[in-house]
Amino acid sequence: MRIAIVGAGGVGGYFGGRLARAGEDVAFVARGATLDALRRRGLRVESVAGDFTVEPVKAEADPASIGPVDAVLVAVKAWQVEAVAPALAPLIGPGTVVVPLENGVEAPDQLAAVLGRGSVLGGLCRISSMIVEPGHIRHAGLEPYVALGELGGGASERAERLRAAFEHAGVRAEVPADIRVAMWQKFLFITAVSGLGAVTRAPVGVLRSLRETRELLVAAVEEVAAVGRALGVAIPGGAVAATLALVDSLPEHTTASMQRDVAAGNPSELEAQNGAVVRLGAAAGVPTPVNGFLHAALLPQELAARGPAA
Repeated sequence: MRIAIVGAGGVGGYFGGRLARAGEDVAFVARGATLDALRRRGLRVESVAGDFTVEPVKAEADPASIGPVDAVLVAVKAWQVEAVAPALAPLIGPGTVVVPLENGVEAPDQLAAVLGRGSVLGGLCRISSMIVEPGHIRHAGLEPYVALGELGGGASERAERLRAAFEHAGVRAEVPADIRVAMWQKFLFITAVSGLGAVTRAPVGVLRSLRETRELLVAAVEEVAAVGRALGVAIPGGAVAATLALVDSLPEHTTASMQRDVAAGNPSELEAQNGAVVRLGAAAGVPTPVNGFLHAALLPQELAARGPAA
């Protein structure tokens, strides 16, 4: 398959590298120091499952230099999706699928509003990875996993084809019966761990073991589940317990990418995570006091990180 990876950070660099190493025709859309590093040195992935490199790497700043592809994997930060969406048009052909791998639940609709609903699938990934330096990614934990599927639910040939490409690359991938449910199930986990981790500056081992913070963690997860159900998402009854079991299974030093961005003073995915819970909860008439607190507590630093234009 011809696959364009938009964003060569912890997510895009890892999954794009695996696909390229498996023989798929992969091109990265990147810029600045990352573009320069990919062109000069290739892509280096340091992984708990085994290191690898990809060299040479196809990388362009302008999507028009790549042209229409079979699949576009959007792996920028969630707050960048709306801005990047118009630039993806040159990558879209009659059969192209666009799959967002961001945290949160709003990216598919943001992309569909610009590119058309027919081109966009839902998607999510699970991995603990980060940028060491431009062109150098570290996979620190979690079994890499991707889920994708039609926004209306059900299987399709195009979703299955991309799933098979991931499997061929050694990445566990699924096409769930309802991708929106799968995205919300991840949303339960990531918003609670990200927001609480960012406020406390503590790793997951502390959050889950200290009684006071665990109570906040449980309440935050329960709020997200309530919002999703009020919006008509068929979140299963055991989703909260499953989320807490996942939290309890993580290495104790685990931190979320949003938490690391906040700690570094960088713009974060606050509005796509806890902020989204608050907005969607208000629209659905569901109180979200814990996520509201997390959002409000982090908002001053978020605005400062974004500068005067924010």
